[in-house]
Amino acid sequence: MTPLIWAVLGAAVGGTLLAWATPDRWRSPLAGSVSALQATGGVVVGIAVLDGARPELALAPGGTAIAALGELTLRPDALGALFLVVMSAVAAVAAVFGIGYAHGRSGSRTAWTAWFGFVLGLQLVALAGDVVCFLLGWELMALGSAVLVLTDHATRPATRSAGLWYAAMTHLSFLLVLCGLGLLAAEAGSVELVTLAAHRPQGATATLAWLLLVTGFLTKAGAVPLHVWLPRAHPEAPSHVSAVMSGAMVKTGVYGLLLVSLRLLPDGPRWWAVALLVVGLGSAAYGILQASVTSDLKRLLAYSTTENVGLMVVTLALADLYRQAGRADLAALALLATGLLVVSHAAFKTVLFLAAGAILHATGERDLDRLGGLGVRMPVTATTFGIAALAAAALPVTSGFVAEWVLLQSLIQGGAPDDPLLAILLPAAMGVVALTAGLALLTFTKAFGIAFLARPRSPGAEGATESSRWMQGSLVAGATAVLLLGVAAGPLARGVGRALSPGGAGTDATSLAGLSLPGLSITLDPAAIALMAVACAAPVVLASRWWARRAPRRRVELGWGCGGARVSPRMQYTATSYAEPLVRVFGQALDPRRELQVEHYAESRHLIHGITYRQEVGDLVESSVYGRGLRVVTRMADQARRLQNGSIQRYLGYSFAALVVVLLVVSTW
Repeated sequence: MTPLIWAVLGAAVGGTLLAWATPDRWRSPLAGSVSALQATGGVVVGIAVLDGARPELALAPGGTAIAALGELTLRPDALGALFLVVMSAVAAVAAVFGIGYAHGRSGSRTAWTAWFGFVLGLQLVALAGDVVCFLLGWELMALGSAVLVLTDHATRPATRSAGLWYAAMTHLSFLLVLCGLGLLAAEAGSVELVTLAAHRPQGATATLAWLLLVTGFLTKAGAVPLHVWLPRAHPEAPSHVSAVMSGAMVKTGVYGLLLVSLRLLPDGPRWWAVALLVVGLGSAAYGILQASVTSDLKRLLAYSTTENVGLMVVTLALADLYRQAGRADLAALALLATGLLVVSHAAFKTVLFLAAGAILHATGERDLDRLGGLGVRMPVTATTFGIAALAAAALPVTSGFVAEWVLLQSLIQGGAPDDPLLAILLPAAMGVVALTAGLALLTFTKAFGIAFLARPRSPGAEGATESSRWMQGSLVAGATAVLLLGVAAGPLARGVGRALSPGGAGTDATSLAGLSLPGLSITLDPAAIALMAVACAAPVVLASRWWARRAPRRRVELGWGCGGARVSPRMQYTATSYAEPLVRVFGQALDPRRELQVEHYAESRHLIHGITYRQEVGDLVESSVYGRGLRVVTRMADQARRLQNGSIQRYLGYSFAALVVVLLVVSTW
């Protein structure tokens, strides 16, 4: 495996050089192909590690110039290998899509260089065996993605704002993770992750390290209230970049949370798990509520990612609570749900973002209110988006259904009347999860129905054509993975259980025919469900087609449209009108801003010439928390300007006062 790891690193370097050396015409095909090979190599390495291989590679052995930082060891374990497979697979599909999608600035030398750095950073995070290598991969991932978010900064002013928000939040995440890992390394006297796991701090040191690490990883994962970068950056980045950011990059935050909970600090107090549960439930509910009312397709998918991350955090918190309650079987079940949610989300969210990119590429629109009628114009995109939307709504027989079914089983089977805390938390968690499931179904019904059905609502939608073969191939591959992961639940859950359960517990939790939950006499067989659905639907479809051929057809001109053809898009639902009841029900949480303008004729105010209605749903967390904080900081900065009045005497006084304070502190110490 070590030579293959070297090949992955070499592909990243060689692809970067190739991107700079090739002309514009050949840059995207060559760079995208090399990136797909690099990512495929990461998938092979991850599968080998999951199968028992334990490669180790020192990038800076003793005697080299950078050995003072440590040996920069790549030493993946089963947990890292699972995320290496997931993130590399997402990057491979997105790289192929990028061959057809990348054009202009998104296909430039700078963009492809940043892309290779981005993908390599993701892989290094999962491969890292020490703190320094982990942080180098983390920062490489952050810098590469920040450059890619700013790809269209010259033509879209919103991109600059999104880039600033993203850069600030991602480097806040880096700083928090750096401090947390630095604290653990100082306690252990080593930067090796294995040593950190063997020398765990206690008391206040452990709590401080946990707070720093969890906050940093939740920021990268996009959990509420640290999610503000996500609905800004995802819509502005090129769509294949958005797919990797949502399908892979946010998983590094989940990987970090699992690393803390399972390896570095697994013996924390119970309130740690309760705090994670509250954050997870809040993220799930708030994220899907925002997604259900927005009309920007990529922003909708970004908020949906916040919801999915929230569910992953919920299952991780449940695993900690069950473990501390002495229910090892339920803890393994909750961890299994976490892994299945990670894999499922990576698959369907990648397809959804790539399909959104195909729509944007074909129509120039991402506002659902200006789409429509794309089902007949872009059949491949419509079919693949529909399959991924079924998974996002957790409907059979997709990967999303299997993952959320295991999540619900971990909640249902966790009843503990002798444990008051669980007796209170589990029903509340079940209610929130049920609410998010219902809103997810509404959200993706809206997204698919408004975008692909009915009549086109803009010239771009009316003139849309199917995307290129590269893009169609990526969409088909991703949608196929969504279905296969849903049908082959047994092998998938067996591999996930082996990666997440300490000591290999839970590896016998599945069978080839279906998914058998550990410690419970409950089995799910998605393949049987699929066969039963086909058996039930086939006679209906065949009978309908036979009857349609025999029935006479007549063409009738409708004089009145009630119950008949709707000849104008203005007579059909838009995304805004579809979500209007939700905006009214959850008005306090969404804080909508409405504007109604009525234009009258000059001759009489009783005659209306036109009505204009606008509604904007902002992010209440961003406006109330971050907006107020920024205003306070701005006022403090304005006050601080008074110190700079140009007086040299005052500046000398400042210096003298600072010197006196330093001397007093030093003498007292």
